[in-house]
Amino acid sequence: MSSEAKKILVVDDEPDVHDFLTAVLEDAGYRHESAKDGEEAMKLIEADPPDLIALDVTMPQKSGVGVYRTLKNDDRFKGIPVIFVTGVAEDFKKFISTRRQVPPPEGYIAKPIIPEKFLEMVANLLS
Repeated sequence: MSSEAKKILVVDDEPDVHDFLTAVLEDAGYRHESAKDGEEAMKLIEADPPDLIALDVTMPQKSGVGVYRTLKNDDRFKGIPVIFVTGVAEDFKKFISTRRQVPPPEGYIAKPIIPEKFLEMVANLLS
């Protein structure tokens, strides 16, 4: 793996989803970091911003929506693409797309996650 590999932050409180996404990313040659909730995610982002974030919507501590709002309102981080990982993609997509305070996220992927679809989205957002 080259030192040029893009770094992706996976934020999910479900160990199965987290392990699945990090394995898919690793197999595709991406570097990754992990956080189990929004608070941990924000610490990692502030210490060393990733190239892309895969963000679960519902988590303890700070929710995915809370993290997203924080990122998009911060000039240092608002350019980082975010893929929301959710079990309720269509309903959530409608909800978050109607928010006035923040732009719609760059991507959505519904659980159960199809690895090829996820990697295609990641590659498109990083290109």
